[in-house]
Amino acid sequence: MPSKSTSALLQSLNRLSESLREGLTRADYSPPEGTDVSIKSLLLSLLPSNNSKSDLCENDIRTAIRDFSLCCAALAAASNSTCDQLSWISGSISAAADSAFCELANAHYDAFGDGKELIKLGELELDVTFVVNEKRLVIELMPQVLPLLKDKIKESSIDTSDEISAASARVPVACAIFAAYQLRWFTTKVDYPYLGKLCALVIPCALTALDHWSPEVKGQGMTSFIHIAKNVNSTEISWYEDVILDACCQNIASSDEIWHHVVEMSVLLVTSTQQSNPRSQWYEKLLNEMLNHLERQPRNKERRVVWLRHIEPLLNGVGLILLAHFRRIFPLFFRWMHADDDDTVILVLERIKTILRLTWIRNSPYIGRLVDELVTLHKEAALKIARENIRSLVLQTIILIQKSKGSQFEAAWNKHKEDPDLTAFHDLFTKTDATEVGLASGSGA
Repeated sequence: MPSKSTSALLQSLNRLSESLREGLTRADYSPPEGTDVSIKSLLLSLLPSNNSKSDLCENDIRTAIRDFSLCCAALAAASNSTCDQLSWISGSISAAADSAFCELANAHYDAFGDGKELIKLGELELDVTFVVNEKRLVIELMPQVLPLLKDKIKESSIDTSDEISAASARVPVACAIFAAYQLRWFTTKVDYPYLGKLCALVIPCALTALDHWSPEVKGQGMTSFIHIAKNVNSTEISWYEDVILDACCQNIASSDEIWHHVVEMSVLLVTSTQQSNPRSQWYEKLLNEMLNHLERQPRNKERRVVWLRHIEPLLNGVGLILLAHFRRIFPLFFRWMHADDDDTVILVLERIKTILRLTWIRNSPYIGRLVDELVTLHKEAALKIARENIRSLVLQTIILIQKSKGSQFEAAWNKHKEDPDLTAFHDLFTKTDATEVGLASGSGA
């Protein structure tokens, strides 16, 4: 005879399932051309049937909750998705799934909570005293759902003897995409300090997604790792750091649609795991892989803007060792300084300032060229929308060079001393020199 709380849980599960079923049934859906899998049918199959019995045993109830949660995960994760397999899911259905999962979590702990504040996951016990029911249920479900999702993603992966077409024929990639979105939803529902305790479950599954050939699957794995990097400390991830960073290197040459994910993921992971070791092989490998890719497509605006926007922490981590990469970095910077879009120009100037601050660029052969390019850019800025911002950054950069390079800067600047378009610089340097002379005289007295 089921308890009142268990009966209430089953009633909630049936009611919430019926609401989602109605929304899914009404939704317009046509499987993408060439796809043998119906995502709508997969989703509906995860919902308990209309006539679920009220005398189910506890294991059956927990299985029904697991499947319902997987359905909610896929629907909620599909919010704003542009993926062919999931873009038909409306924002209202995604929001309803999120809300339904929260409501079910509350009903679940009314029935099975028993005042327990510890969740036992194998030999691990997590204190969830102050954890909301939604997150608590996700944590409790992870040992059940993540191995299932890992296997589903792996089914359509390829090995060295496979081809993509053969893998797709064996198991449609739509199933892996479906599972990858569920993986991302479950992973991002847990944050610090609880996610670090679940690394042994989450990381192998996310790595399987990174190893997949589909950009959609990879992208969800990358988003999962971005969240992991922000919510797990370096000690908790240390057992996996080499295999994770190797996966980052292998994925640098990703397609345009997920380049922003791979750059952000790689920078976050290498800086969090190698933070005290600027000579780490992983800094070297990742930076070289990224530069290789950028050198092959220097005119690709989206790639360069993403890289310039996210690379700052890696530059700070490498520090003075950046000197070894000048021969590859500066030719790209010199080219991008004169790009048509203001975003690129501003980001390049900001990154040049960072490199100057970190290295003082020592006795570099690039000083003269850098001064020339900055002077040219200062003049070009007259035709740009963000001209005030650009000219301000140019001025700041030239002042940094003057302060760090002294006589080498003077030699590079001499050719521009008579340029009437640079009076602002001449006046500034005159004032700076006079100030320094005054300070020197004062100290001598």
